[in-house]
Amino acid sequence: MSDSQQPTTVAATDANERSRPWGLRWRCSPWFITIVLWLGILSDWTVYSVIVPVIPFQIERMGYSDVSGLTGWLLFAFSIGTVVLTPPIAILSERYKNRQVPLICGQLGIIAAQILFMESPTYWPMIIARILQGFSSSVVWIVGLALVCDTVHESSIGRHFGLAISGAALGTVIGPPASGALYTAYGFRAPFIFGIIFSAVDLVARLLVIERKHALQWGIDPAALPAQAADAEKEGETSAPSSGEKNDNDNDDDQSSTPNSSDIVTLEPKDAEAVAVLPISPETHRELSLLETANKLMRSRRALATCICAFLYALVVTLQEPVLPLHMQAIWNYDSTKVGLVYMAIILPGMISSIIGGWLMDKTGPAIVGAIAVAFSMPWFGLLILDKSVGLFIAMLALSALGFTGLLTVTSTELSSATRMLKGVGFAHTYGVQNMANGLGSAVGPIISGQLYDHLGDGWTVVSALLVAIAGIATVIIVCCFEEETLLSRMRRQKPEESTIKEALPEA
Repeated sequence: MSDSQQPTTVAATDANERSRPWGLRWRCSPWFITIVLWLGILSDWTVYSVIVPVIPFQIERMGYSDVSGLTGWLLFAFSIGTVVLTPPIAILSERYKNRQVPLICGQLGIIAAQILFMESPTYWPMIIARILQGFSSSVVWIVGLALVCDTVHESSIGRHFGLAISGAALGTVIGPPASGALYTAYGFRAPFIFGIIFSAVDLVARLLVIERKHALQWGIDPAALPAQAADAEKEGETSAPSSGEKNDNDNDDDQSSTPNSSDIVTLEPKDAEAVAVLPISPETHRELSLLETANKLMRSRRALATCICAFLYALVVTLQEPVLPLHMQAIWNYDSTKVGLVYMAIILPGMISSIIGGWLMDKTGPAIVGAIAVAFSMPWFGLLILDKSVGLFIAMLALSALGFTGLLTVTSTELSSATRMLKGVGFAHTYGVQNMANGLGSAVGPIISGQLYDHLGDGWTVVSALLVAIAGIATVIIVCCFEEETLLSRMRRQKPEESTIKEALPEA
């Protein structure tokens, strides 16, 4: 290299070091990404539960007569937005290898939806607003979960999901009381303004995110184990990537750091920058078509089982929602305020279940945690038919929630592991299918329980029996289908080993 060339190279290196993103280490760190997802889920459920209680009052204020029917269609519009818009969200996120942009677009969408709903002069713009809200919710549950899988090492994915998903329970606790208090004190627009402010805070957090593929360019791999990450950072500090290297390897970087790239999953890199420029053969990582992706998912025992369990989870939750207030009003004359307090008793154990269950899954795997948790809920679902004591009834509701609510964390964790085994299938693909299953369960659950409760003599008993049956089916699926070596296979293998040990022992 000549003397005339050397200053240019040094200047380019200095320029790259100066352009190192502010707060790179913590903005790409697994815990920050998890907190962003937690805030996104918290915001999603808070906004949802803030809006729903005031919908009937707004429809009535507009002069419509069939308030309950029109309210039902608005709730259905949210489910339509969730189910119909899930495929394009998942496909585009994987095709363009990007998580942050969809997350930002989704949050701008929820802010726009709230403004549109708040200022709607007639009913039809409210339908559009609810569909847009369903789209924004799907972005969180598809792209947000995929972002965590990109960033977090597989050995600790359970605890991160457990913390993030606990935001759903907290949002459900915050929303209705805030909505009622704000509506009473300041009028119809107040709950929406509260939701917009909440969403704006979430938007700022999403803007701060640095994806793993960008962190790798600076020698930092957030998905590496702590010792590996330290080695990678030392390498990154001593040799920042030059602008030429960065431009030449942009495509390779995207391919090697996205979730449908199994090389990143199986590698144990000593140098994160080396991973960023690792060539990936196009034959191994050819982009799959929509039909090919769907075919792979349908043929995967683990992916199919987790999506069925996600459907069953949503079905159980929404089976209870419309009929629980009616049952408590009929038996104990509870009004909406008291029923709201009962819901808090259900939700708080669910938060605990999600966090503790996630931590345990990193130790034992999702199958054993999921099977125990869901089986634990079954007797309490059955005992809900007892109506002698309201205190006992609330305790049984809380215990059933303590067990069954953890199923969503279990399915998300298992789906993360299953996706890593499917070449060409990305995290957004599989979480998109899970989101659709969840949306379908949420759509049919209220219809089933409402019809059973209205048309049968003892509808609550039938609903309770149905909850027990669904929990039993979910338990069987978890035992027989979750993990590479299922829990059932492990139990069968253990029995012959125990018999061999007994035969080998000398007789007394």
